Amino acid sequence: MDELIDILDADGNVTGKTAMKSEAHRYGWFHPTVHIWFYTVSGRILIQQRSRNKDVFPLLWDVSVAGHIGSGEDIETSAIREIQEEIGVTIKPEALEKIGVFKSIHKHSEQLLDCEYHHTFLCKLEVPFHTLQKQESEVENLALVPLLQFSQETWGLANLQKYVPHSTVYYKTIIKAIKSRLH
Repeated sequence: MDELIDILDADGNVTGKTAMKSEAHRYGWFHPTVHIWFYTVSGRILIQQRSRNKDVFPLLWDVSVAGHIGSGEDIETSAIREIQEEIGVTIKPEALEKIGVFKSIHKHSEQLLDCEYHHTFLCKLEVPFHTLQKQESEVENLALVPLLQFSQETWGLANLQKYVPHSTVYYKTIIKAIKSRLH
């Protein structure tokens, strides 16, 4: 789905310009996104398999919930909206714990250069896994995996065929942040 988004400079600062998401991807303009990683108190992490119909990284496993921030939309409001849309869970803003902003550049083709700043949050999964309702157009599947398994599969990008290739620093930051909340 195409949508109007804010354009950032290479350092992540708002430029005051807006564009359609498709245009930002075509020209490699930086724009903000939200990433929300859900975890359980028993040490599991919720991962999402991207829809087979996605333009980029179809059927690879990725962050629990992610999405573009609409133009002029508050970051936390965007995160809450994406969570509701993608997995059918309603949360309060105070349930989100921001752990960082990560610069990401993926050149998929000459016509698709994805330059994003991921506003990244942790959120404790407070509802049973079986109650999650995946958004069919975005999400192929959902899984809860042990944090240890997830860290073994993502550190150093040992399993490129399974996960979206975010940076090792990104994955390590997520794993360490969740691990620190389990003790």
